[in-house]
Amino acid sequence: MDKLGPTLIIVAIIIVVFGAMWWGWRRRSNRDAALRPTQTVPADLGAVRAELDAFYVATTEHGAPLERLAIRGLSFRGRARLTIADAGMIIAVTGEKDVFIPAPEISSFGTANVTIDRVVESGGLVRLAWRIGTAAGTGSGELVDSYIRVVDPGDRATLLSAVHSIAPAASDADNPTSSENSSDDTESEV
Repeated sequence: MDKLGPTLIIVAIIIVVFGAMWWGWRRRSNRDAALRPTQTVPADLGAVRAELDAFYVATTEHGAPLERLAIRGLSFRGRARLTIADAGMIIAVTGEKDVFIPAPEISSFGTANVTIDRVVESGGLVRLAWRIGTAAGTGSGELVDSYIRVVDPGDRATLLSAVHSIAPAASDADNPTSSENSSDDTESEV
């Protein structure tokens, strides 16, 4: 009988912790509900520039690598298949709906070494800044950063080259420099 009291206290603490986690995720999901990525892949993608396996890490507020966004199809990290074609980029995270990023919506790209849930070697993550649509309209909306870690480190250059080939006008003018941001971003040189 003397173990019942501590057991009930531990169970109550676990319930409170899981309840707080659930409540926090619901608030975040409601906050980000207006952000809607394109999930309809066009029938004609054009020439496929690259296809590779990767780990999708997170999508965050632009310039805030530690502020995760709860966006449909990009809420959770996991294995992903990336397809980069003339029309844009498809991020197919296992267990999620595919997300299509039109090439004109890509604002900049480069490498990073830190984001929410992940710290890696310098340049170990590929950061893609792009404009996500909103529920109010289908046009360009908020600028966000998506972080990807390629499975084969040799594919990092392939990914960056393929993104550059479909978005040559992408610039780093609207991105924080490494001195302003602790993530030590390396921007594309386009």
